[in-house]
Amino acid sequence: MPKSKFVALISQSYQQLSPNGRKIANYLQQNPTDVLNLSVAEIAQITLTSKATVSRFFRQLGYDNLQQVKDQMRQARNAGMPLGTVHKNNDYITQELDRIRQTWDNVKPEDITQLVESITLASRITLIGFRNSYPVAMHFRQQLLQVRGKVRLLPLPGQTLGEEIEDISNDELVIIIAFRRRPKIVEKLIDLIPKKQLVLMADPSAQIYKEKVNQLFICQLGQELPLDSYSAPMSVISVICNQILNSDRYAEQNRIDAISNLFKQLDELE
Repeated sequence: MPKSKFVALISQSYQQLSPNGRKIANYLQQNPTDVLNLSVAEIAQITLTSKATVSRFFRQLGYDNLQQVKDQMRQARNAGMPLGTVHKNNDYITQELDRIRQTWDNVKPEDITQLVESITLASRITLIGFRNSYPVAMHFRQQLLQVRGKVRLLPLPGQTLGEEIEDISNDELVIIIAFRRRPKIVEKLIDLIPKKQLVLMADPSAQIYKEKVNQLFICQLGQELPLDSYSAPMSVISVICNQILNSDRYAEQNRIDAISNLFKQLDELE
């Protein structure tokens, strides 16, 4: 887990702290996210110091007060940095459902219909994902391969993107999966690929690209846990692929039967 700016400042200032200041430092270095839930008085009680000492400790680190530390850490988490926080009541299922509901509250049925039609009619589908977005893009590809051919995933291991982007045809659909802490190349790709051919699936921070893409699907990843949850984007992908499977155009094909027969011939599955 990456070290937060707050923890780094404690390490840098440690030698200049008073003995009581170091008591606070020792505790917060091991439990940095406790500042999100504790008051000055509670920190003083835990570290057997005083409120004045705790307030002075934060000023020595360069903060005006405890609230400034809280704001900084929340901003870091909003930007995607993993921070260990305590899950309220350990109600993980409710939180997962909330993320899915929040996502679907902002997805219109006509948005799904439009994307299903675009995927169905495109000559080829190119899915692009980096870092944590890559396995989501890979899953999307695997689901789409059940319902149509000519679906590729980029980037290929060890390969550059220039040749692949040059190869995009006018009737191809490009879907970029780009959740937070995305590499800078995502912005360049969005600028290079024609808007009419481009769909973006991302977290709320990607709303800055709304005018540069044909469709934008915002998925909630949550920020109350150290690592992001991808239940919401997986839900969206599931609905899209199942709608393609249930469409009239697909009813004319026997792709799943053909694939199943090949599995048997190749003896690939149990």
